[in-house]
Amino acid sequence: MKDVIVLGGLNMDLIVDTPRLAGPGETAEGTRFYTTPGGKGGNQAVAAARLAQSPGSVKMVGRIGDDGFGEEMAQFMRNEGIDTSLLCCTENIASGIAVIFILPDGENHVNPVYGANGLCDSQQSDDVRNALSGAGVLLCQQEIPLSATKAAIDAAAKDGVMVVLDPAPVRDVPDGFYDSVTVLTPNQGEASSMANIDVIDATSAKTAAVKIRNFGIETVVVTLGDQGAWVESDGISELLDPFSVKVVATVAAGDAFNGGFGVGIASGLGLLDAARLGMASGALCVGKNGAQEAMATRAEAEALLASQG
Repeated sequence: MKDVIVLGGLNMDLIVDTPRLAGPGETAEGTRFYTTPGGKGGNQAVAAARLAQSPGSVKMVGRIGDDGFGEEMAQFMRNEGIDTSLLCCTENIASGIAVIFILPDGENHVNPVYGANGLCDSQQSDDVRNALSGAGVLLCQQEIPLSATKAAIDAAAKDGVMVVLDPAPVRDVPDGFYDSVTVLTPNQGEASSMANIDVIDATSAKTAAVKIRNFGIETVVVTLGDQGAWVESDGISELLDPFSVKVVATVAAGDAFNGGFGVGIASGLGLLDAARLGMASGALCVGKNGAQEAMATRAEAEALLASQG
């Protein structure tokens, strides 16, 4: 397996389980509070590391602050076998955090404050560039400054390394931002925003994916939660069936998909098989509490894939 490079955000998740969200000026009591390392970049790195089972093959590029949250997140990744030598600790700034409210049906509402993530710059894109020689895939998102992400994406494409971009959170991106992206992995909401249609099922997901491909992107995978995932690429236009799992919390499900998909690509799997590994990773994630702590092991993913045949 080739290396998986992850460029992106790291946040300490502050999670509240609550029967409902409070209204303006209202207090609504929650039922549980806990913290867990998160952030889209960190989540994808841990998802990939647990599936890769190859210490050091997943490399995390990003920024944390010089606070307790930053060190806790870095240590968690080191314990998972992730190479954090390219993780920059920035003085006199807080690490990113995300306050997450989880409702009884497992749906989540996220309010992040990106902190040190917002200082990612040419140092991070240079770090990615210098790590590309052994890489099979670069995983990116849109939590850190787009200029750093764009420079890294372009460098990876120039070196022939596949780029997988999760367009979350939704942002206005400059013209040409997606030119070097190989695979874009929006969820329903993101695909709806990008294609300017309401993505509610496989039919609308296909329509959205076709429109998004017109941005110049080779492959679009629209994740549809309990409806599966739509894959649109050259010669492929297909709905992948979902896995049947009990949903505990949907936090980091998309990140679990991207981490699993990235491992599949770096391992030499074809597009559809890599997507199925990503879907198994995402399905197992929603069955557990937490973000990085909820990521699946390779054995769990293989068992779920085998159960579907």
